[in-house]
Amino acid sequence: MHENQSPRVPASPRLRVYLSRIAVVGFLLVLVGVGAVPGYWKGNWPWAKLPSVTNLKQIKAIRNQGLEIPDWQTLEQITLSIGGNKWSFQTIQQDKQKPVILLLLPQNGPKSQPQVEWADINGFFQTYARRQINGKWKTDSYTKLLFTAETSEPTTSMAQVRARLFRAWNGQQTFAMVQWYASPEGGYSVPSHWFWSDQLAQLRRRRVPWVAVCFQIPIEPLGKIEESLPKAESLGKLIQSTLMTGPFAGRPREE
Repeated sequence: MHENQSPRVPASPRLRVYLSRIAVVGFLLVLVGVGAVPGYWKGNWPWAKLPSVTNLKQIKAIRNQGLEIPDWQTLEQITLSIGGNKWSFQTIQQDKQKPVILLLLPQNGPKSQPQVEWADINGFFQTYARRQINGKWKTDSYTKLLFTAETSEPTTSMAQVRARLFRAWNGQQTFAMVQWYASPEGGYSVPSHWFWSDQLAQLRRRRVPWVAVCFQIPIEPLGKIEESLPKAESLGKLIQSTLMTGPFAGRPREE
């Protein structure tokens, strides 16, 4: 070794992580570029027109028809404007128990994406409590509700859902609230999961359809949220599987 030659200093762990991240980002850009180049030479940019949403007509029909849940009776279904969006507001009942409110917001078009639906729902119930029963809408005990929905038609499939579960009360009654964004592959309570799934699907010229789901189960006054878990999980599975075998699969509602 020459006297003036300095010994090599190994890269620090932080630098190696930084370089590896750059490599990953570069690789993803190459993938996007490979998909975009053929369209570029033909004068057709891949992002110039969004891919169509499969079965969008059946999904949008939820707004006016609601969702027919197996073993549950629909007492009422109307279209309600909440936060500038038109929701399906449905009252359902099982075995003469206390009715459950089911709110559904279906995707409205290829550019429609989930954003602030839960804030809109919270504002709606706050307004209702203040104007209708002179009460206050309060929430607490936020947690996750995890379940897996299974279907056998049109094909056998399983979908995992990570929903948001919390307790709410309006001065007269206490509820267990469950919320998630449903898609054919499952569901999450935050829209970012749908966004990245949809971005990956668009690279294959596909889309990930979605429906915002919120239901409200009456529980004992200021009761513990854990007591609602069996019913919340059971109904959540039914709603997710019904969406998967119905609107998401392109099947119209049977009259």
